[in-house]
Amino acid sequence: MEKQSRRGLLKNAAAAAAVATGGAMLVKSAEAQTQGKLEKKSYSSKPSSDTAPSAAPLFSSVVSYGNLVFLAGVGYHEKATIEEATKHVLDELEKNLISAGSSMEKVLKVNVYLNDIKDWARMNTAYAGRWGKIPPVRTTVAPAGGIPGDSLVEIDLIAYI
Repeated sequence: MEKQSRRGLLKNAAAAAAVATGGAMLVKSAEAQTQGKLEKKSYSSKPSSDTAPSAAPLFSSVVSYGNLVFLAGVGYHEKATIEEATKHVLDELEKNLISAGSSMEKVLKVNVYLNDIKDWARMNTAYAGRWGKIPPVRTTVAPAGGIPGDSLVEIDLIAYI
């Protein structure tokens, strides 16, 4: 029953968008997507521990669904300035995007996790200019308790292919 409710919700949302924009093509596209033509793909995954390589992974580092690609958080766990750490993290994310068939210019949403919110302005110096003409929407937080692995910054994102 839940699948039917979600499918109906998706169809209704797509139909409402089509009416609002006057585009019947949106309805056709949404119907094709809700009829099971989308497939979830994992590009790589991280093992549950370094000592148990045969164990099931805890999560995938890159997953695509339809034309969307989701990248798990990447941190930098070495001694560095916030600018160096941010540049390294963004370089790693860019490599993952390219391997998934996307790019930094196609990023839609970014979450930035800072170990210390006081690093916000300095992190922005390394972050700026990496996204093409239209930067993605972004949320930046400093989680209580810091970032796992003592990274100064961790970033995850959603892009399209």
